[in-house]
Parts: sequence; structure tokens; C-alpha cells
Amino acid sequence: MKKDINVRLIRHATIVIEIGDVKFLVDPLLAAKDTYDPVANSGTQIRYPRIELPIGQDELTALIKDVDAVLVTHTHRDHWDDLAQQMIDKEKPLFCQPADLEKIQSQGFTNLKAVADELSFKSIKINRTGGQHGTGEIGKKMGVVSGFVLNNGAASVYVAGDTIWCGEVKDALQMYHPDVTVVNAGAPQYTTGDPITMTSADIVKVYKELPSTDIIAVHMDTISHAKVSRKQLREQLTECGYLEKVSIPEDGEVVRR
Repeated sequence: MKKDINVRLIRHATIVIEIGDVKFLVDPLLAAKDTYDPVANSGTQIRYPRIELPIGQDELTALIKDVDAVLVTHTHRDHWDDLAQQMIDKEKPLFCQPADLEKIQSQGFTNLKAVADELSFKSIKINRTGGQHGTGEIGKKMGVVSGFVLNNGAASVYVAGDTIWCGEVKDALQMYHPDVTVVNAGAPQYTTGDPITMTSADIVKVYKELPSTDIIAVHMDTISHAKVSRKQLREQLTECGYLEKVSIPEDGEVVRR
């Protein structure tokens, strides 16, 4: 069984995870720059995605064909957009949370499985974890979100998804002890309420909870209501002495473990 883990950031939360011999495309946001209207109630009129994909159309098409499966943590448009629904083969294996099963089925996908707790795919065991997409009323409005742990018996990756630091994340770290943890940073906010994904302080809490996991921070520089850029996150982690504990890849970059 291969221990190798490669995580390639495409853009935002869109990543390709290669664990052993199996490849997953996670949370595809594939639209061109400025395709979508500004995020409502965010205090900005900036359209998104704010940047183009780092790869051309031919490479994107080949990438989608090459992956073994697609994993959608939740169906907010910045994680599962219109172009992804058009480009991905409707018979491609696709995994989601139970709350999104009916919606994705209605989009024509026929090889779809909801992960209620645990299931297996090829050599990979997939476990679903919980999360909190913000606090208070904003958190309730954001709906149900999930994380997922991919484990081939030799190596494991925890995709935390759109969540702040919370008890569910702590429990997942302690239960699965992942070799790699992918966190969604950027600390996006609306005009009211607290951040709805992780801040630098949240990421430090992830490290302190499980120092053995390699943290990869993504989900920045793409959506208009995100308050923290890669540059700012690096500065914040430098100030508190944790920059060397976190990988912050650029779009297109591969992190190898």
C-alpha cells in the first residue's frame, strides 16, 4: 500500500488529492474569472472568482477525466459550481454528504453516494466528519457542511471543509489522527456575524490539537468576502511563530507528503 500523499491546489477549495493510487477532485469551482455576481450581504461589489484558474481548458478537461472520483463537501456555489456540473461526466463516481444527495441527483449524476458515516471506494476508506460553517444565526443560515477523511491504511488526509475551529474538528483530529489536514482559511465574513471559515487563530488551534498532522491552508484570494489573503495569513502566522507549521500553496502548486 502506497503511503504517498499529493495535494494539488487548483484554486480556492478546489484540490486534487492523490493518496496511494487513487485520485479525488474535491469541491470543484471551475468558472472563469468574474463569472458570478458578488456575494450578497458581504459589503463588496466584487464578482467572483476573482482570479482565473492556473490551468488551461485542455489540462482541466484531462484532469477531470483522470481523477477516480469527485468529492463535494457541500453544494455552495464556490465549492460546486455550474461549470463543474457541466464538465464532470454524470457517471463519474461522486461522493457527498447526505444533505446534498437529492440536489446532486437532480443535476443528473447517476454514480452518486452519500457518506452518512463510512464507506469504501477502491483502496480508500471514506469517513464523514462534522463542522460548523460559522457561528450563531449566520452559521445556521449557512446550512449543513461536512469534512471527510480519506484513508488507504497507510496514509490519511482530512479535508475539514468549510468550518471554523469547533468541537467537531477537534473530535475528527483525535479520532482519525490524519497525516495531512486541509483547512479552509480566508476567514470570509458577511456584513454581520463572525468568520465562517478558519482564521489564523483557528489554524493554530488545529496544530496545537494534533502537532503531528501536516496542515495545508487553502480557500484564499478567490471569493470577494474573504478577509484574509495568503499574504496576510503568512504574516499572521509569522507573528505568532507558526508559519513553518503550515503549508500555504499557490494556485496550481502541489504539496507532497
